[in-house]
Amino acid sequence: MEAESEPYVRLATMRQLHQAVADLNTARSLADTLQTVADGIVAGLGYGLACVNLVRPDGDLVVAAFAGSSAAEALITGRVGSRGSWERRLSMGEAWDELRFIPHTDGWVLLDDDVPQWHTEGPEPRFEDEWHPEDRLYAPMYASGGGPDLLGVISVDRPRNGRRPGAWGREALQMYASQAAIAISNARLRANMQRALVRLEREQQALRASEESFRQAFEYAPSGMAIAEMGGDQHGRLLRTNDALCRLLGRPASVLRRYSFADLVHPEDVGTLLRTSAEGGRAELRLGRRDGTYLWVSLRNSVVADTTDGPRFLLTHVEDIEERKRHELHLAHRASHDALTGLPNSAELRSRLGARLCERPHSVATTAVEALDAAYGDVDDPDTRTHGYDVDSAPGGPYDHHVHAVAPDTGDDDGAKGLAVLFCDLDGFKSINDRFGHHTGDAVLIEVARRLTICVRDGDTVARLGGDEFVVLADGLGAADAADLAVRLRNAIIPPIRVDGRAVRVGASFGIGWAACGMTAEEVLRSADQRMYVEKRSRSKVHRRAG
Repeated sequence: MEAESEPYVRLATMRQLHQAVADLNTARSLADTLQTVADGIVAGLGYGLACVNLVRPDGDLVVAAFAGSSAAEALITGRVGSRGSWERRLSMGEAWDELRFIPHTDGWVLLDDDVPQWHTEGPEPRFEDEWHPEDRLYAPMYASGGGPDLLGVISVDRPRNGRRPGAWGREALQMYASQAAIAISNARLRANMQRALVRLEREQQALRASEESFRQAFEYAPSGMAIAEMGGDQHGRLLRTNDALCRLLGRPASVLRRYSFADLVHPEDVGTLLRTSAEGGRAELRLGRRDGTYLWVSLRNSVVADTTDGPRFLLTHVEDIEERKRHELHLAHRASHDALTGLPNSAELRSRLGARLCERPHSVATTAVEALDAAYGDVDDPDTRTHGYDVDSAPGGPYDHHVHAVAPDTGDDDGAKGLAVLFCDLDGFKSINDRFGHHTGDAVLIEVARRLTICVRDGDTVARLGGDEFVVLADGLGAADAADLAVRLRNAIIPPIRVDGRAVRVGASFGIGWAACGMTAEEVLRSADQRMYVEKRSRSKVHRRAG
């Protein structure tokens, strides 16, 4: 079973990786992009040294950027390794998907080749996955589109935890190398287009040649490109699109000229598009394809100006980021959900519960007049402004529009509704694990998670807290409703569960707690946990047995 802190570690790694990838798009030149690639590995991926080797026009690779050591940077930056030596390295060692790892036991044959390196000798590893100073890990970068053309190679060394990267670290490095390749390709493309635009503005006598250069860059760009009108009644209408954009959206150029991006954008992303500035504006949004589906893209705008009449049209670069978004959603799901059952994990449960709570407890008005004052914001009586909407308070305050969670009176069911927290502990699960093994125990947990999920409403949350403990969050319930729900859930768990032809049974003990503003998520869960143990002790052992 994973340590409780693992989801937080993964979430932190994902945030660092996301920030490192975001920084790639802020570099202004190819040199800045290459250095940002190296810096991002050291800052976001947990390595002490990083080197970016870029393929030159003649096929050899030059050390274009280095991060982590000024001494090593001065030693090898600008040095060149032959293509043959690099291809030899990328065919050796262990293939970790697209990554290539050469352990120090195999790397001695590379000591005399012409690839620039900074490795030093060191003692033998003390344990199996300890990193050795002569270990080598390479992440090849290929041209945009996933083609076979090698763009460069990222070399990394000295992981800060002193260990070879596990599956999570390998996936993060491979994803980062893919995004770095796109950023480098785009930096080259932007540099070419900027040179073309400068020629259009400053060299009237070379206008024909400049227009042809621009046309070539536009038409044969690996990413989508579009030219749109600026100003007037037809503002934003697409005037010209390249083949890459037509393929991306599944529409011919003749059809795209009838639209603007505002006509194609997903309804939920219209605001994002409208907030995107013309000059230097960037946005990530969804555009509609011909088949009715939507595709995540990154838009980047530039204004192409006429030397006499001022701005004339808008140049938009459209990059397909569907795969990156899918990776982000996948990583976010893995960080917030239990790997075995697929339910929200402990961290996600606390996040959802904490979102419903505030630090200030809610006080219920004692009279009908006070209730109306609290609802509509009585500005004359300071006592009734505490939790009503105060029209004089600054907008955006921490309690504006907050719906307070209030615990119903469990002793006198007066019809009040609240957020019920049902803490479930399986009875007899340990004996199943001990008798039949963890495989059977895992199958039981998966089936219990399924049964709990189908018994609750769409808006409710079923989470696995850890081990054989589950928590259900159900809003809008009274005390009697919560008790009925606990009975239904227990009855759903009790029927036999068949695993490998064997029927096993587990029981369940439920404790019902209530979330209320003024409490923390931990206090709410602790309260439900304590009530669960009270309920468990109140039932005889024979009624709790399972197996």
